Amino acid sequence: MLDKKYLHDALNHYAKHTENISHVFFAGSLPKPPQLAYQVHFPRVEMVLIGELDMDVGSSQGIDTRCTLKQGGVLYLPAESWNKPLWDKPVVTLTVMAGKQSFGMSLLSWDGQQFDSAIKESVFRRGPRIGACILNAIEEAIKQPESQETKRLLISSLLSHILDLIERPVETISKSHALFEAVREHLEQHYHEPLTRESVAQHFYVSPNYLSQLFQKEGQLKFNEYLNHVRLERAKYLLIEYDMKVKEVAHRCGFKDSNYFCRVFRNQTARSPSEYRTQYLSSSIKVGG
Repeated sequence: MLDKKYLHDALNHYAKHTENISHVFFAGSLPKPPQLAYQVHFPRVEMVLIGELDMDVGSSQGIDTRCTLKQGGVLYLPAESWNKPLWDKPVVTLTVMAGKQSFGMSLLSWDGQQFDSAIKESVFRRGPRIGACILNAIEEAIKQPESQETKRLLISSLLSHILDLIERPVETISKSHALFEAVREHLEQHYHEPLTRESVAQHFYVSPNYLSQLFQKEGQLKFNEYLNHVRLERAKYLLIEYDMKVKEVAHRCGFKDSNYFCRVFRNQTARSPSEYRTQYLSSSIKVGG
């Protein structure tokens, strides 16, 4: 029977016994995800605890592939990446979702015909640094020919960090700060949608003026400045990693008007999106050469 003790025991086991992590796969966001695929705007880890599970996954090369996660197998999905599990045999899985302010975990059991009720838990992150550094290291391993042993150690470190957060939770934060963090996470997950100060305020049942005051009190940027910051950071990633047209990058990052996107991008970086891409790629070639 699945319960939170089972979840904690699984985290503890793979955090301490790296050798039992069988293989680490990676997913991408291309091509467009098929129907019933899972795709979210933050990093995820899918792990098989019992049995095995076949999955169709995206890649960064524009083709989808299929991988088989056996017991202890891991699929790491950067933000926007997708996977489509093929539920054709009994399996127990652990999912870890890395939000900006918390880690969410869920256990799921499939007996071949139906799902058991999922066990879910979340834990606040103790500041962004440690968790972010581990996630960044994992994503860097995607680009480099790191060994499976290194990748297993990184996944084990992430699970160990989450277990530490569960055992030593952060102090309770004020209601206004908790709301501020929730709004920030909402923007970071839905930046590609046509968000406005009014629509976000309505989503959280507060007034637009209160939302503005919240950002003035709790944050360093105003609401629209922060939203543009999130969108531009994602645009930089897409410009570097994918051969997309500037207009498509703008659309994927929530900018309806590509000309406005280019103006905002230049104001923040002193370069156009095309110049930013060219400069980054040329510097990478020099370093690599």
